[in-house]
Amino acid sequence: MKQFNLNDLFVYDLANNHQGDLAHAEHIIREIARVNNAAGVRGAIKFQFRQLDTFIHPDYQSRMDLKYIKRFQETRLGADGFVKLAKLIKELGLYTMCTPFDEPSVDVILDMGLDIIKVASASADDRPLLKRVAAAGKPLVVSTGGLRTEEIDWLVNYLECEHVNFALMHCISIYPSADDKLQLNQIGSMVNRYRGVPIGWSTHEDPNNTVPVQLGYAKGARLFERHVGLNTDKYKLNAYSSTPTQIEKWLAAYKDARSMLGADERIPTSLEEQKTLKELKRGVYVRSAVAAGEQLTADKVFFAMPIHEGQLISGQWHAEMIADKDYAANAAVTEDLAGVETSDEQYIYQIMLQVRGMLAKANVHINEDASIEISHHYGLRRFREYGAIIITCINRSYAKKLVIQLPRQKHPYHHHQKKEETFQLIDGDLEIVRDGERFKLRPGDAFLVEPGKWHKFHTLDGVIIEEVSTTHYNNDSFYEDPAIAKMKREDRKTNVDNWLAYFRAKHAL
Repeated sequence: MKQFNLNDLFVYDLANNHQGDLAHAEHIIREIARVNNAAGVRGAIKFQFRQLDTFIHPDYQSRMDLKYIKRFQETRLGADGFVKLAKLIKELGLYTMCTPFDEPSVDVILDMGLDIIKVASASADDRPLLKRVAAAGKPLVVSTGGLRTEEIDWLVNYLECEHVNFALMHCISIYPSADDKLQLNQIGSMVNRYRGVPIGWSTHEDPNNTVPVQLGYAKGARLFERHVGLNTDKYKLNAYSSTPTQIEKWLAAYKDARSMLGADERIPTSLEEQKTLKELKRGVYVRSAVAAGEQLTADKVFFAMPIHEGQLISGQWHAEMIADKDYAANAAVTEDLAGVETSDEQYIYQIMLQVRGMLAKANVHINEDASIEISHHYGLRRFREYGAIIITCINRSYAKKLVIQLPRQKHPYHHHQKKEETFQLIDGDLEIVRDGERFKLRPGDAFLVEPGKWHKFHTLDGVIIEEVSTTHYNNDSFYEDPAIAKMKREDRKTNVDNWLAYFRAKHAL
């Protein structure tokens, strides 16, 4: 069964703003649904359930001098009313959601068939309630206002161990929250600390201030919650709840932020940007007449603007280029030379730069004296199709390596007679075939390959694997394909200097 996607969800908390008045609640829901649907976003309208006869101590049921008891008692809405509201919400194309503050309320949620459960900040350390909620089998959103980091760590661990589909919400439980109390950097911290968990923001700032939702999205929040309601002659909203008009502006600000920030992955440069940049670049010209076949060394060229159509630009030039034709003094060098095959050294440098970028993105560090080899089973020029970069960090009676594959690379069938190895997926995606059986690994998964076991693997978007094994021997890899098996090891391996020395040396190019 496909998991409910908690990302890109907008939660509109009705809370007690229904005032115990069913018609008023219906009016709020219709207006919020209208605004949400016009914005084209995924929305959920949220109730709050408390079984007041048991939630409030018997001795305090009538204590109207206590703020929240007074509010809860005065805004009671019967179960039949919530059933009608839930039906209306679904008819309007939104999800139903509810915050239970006690265990019996979870049962009511399940009886009503509501879509999503929310745990409020005040209940995020209520272990009896969390146990009941985790067992409910519903998508779950948990606010973390007031929790210490170690308490959020426990919460994440508990919900993951219970296999709950959940998201966390950054929250400041001050109503309303002043701008200097919002602590929006915590969203980014949560995104980094709890990778793979959707992170959102439950907001209580001034409803007229739309800047925080943009900053929250920029920090990585991917679901948002606001209290909603309506001002009427009879009912007045509190300072932290939004009217439909304010929600409309809030959603528009979110969409503007999303548009301004763009995609997470770098995309190809637009033609418009390419044109602007090209007009500012320098072209390659020859200083004096050059004959076809001459090497275009630094003393034979100069760089100047403007760029002509079909001309080589300064960033494409390198001193190994050979003139493809006769050039007169001051003539523009053709860009056709940029398509001339690069040397093996340049090709390896391109590979190593990509590997360095992958390791930096995954925040993986290696020892400076680690040995590096590019494994290319069908030759260096087919490396991006078949191969891997192998970084040997330690090789004693035990060994540790990093095995890195670029996007869409494959490693062919082979086995080891001496070495036992365990792969652990650090970052990216990996599919392994062992003795004909296919396995898809997730980050953190460990996979054992015993001596004699045939195995091959491949990646779609690139992968970093940690390999822990018994001692590595250079003559202990045996390949299924005879074309690989008969090759000398040095013909299918290219050794690279140790990590930092390699890039220091290349820095001068």
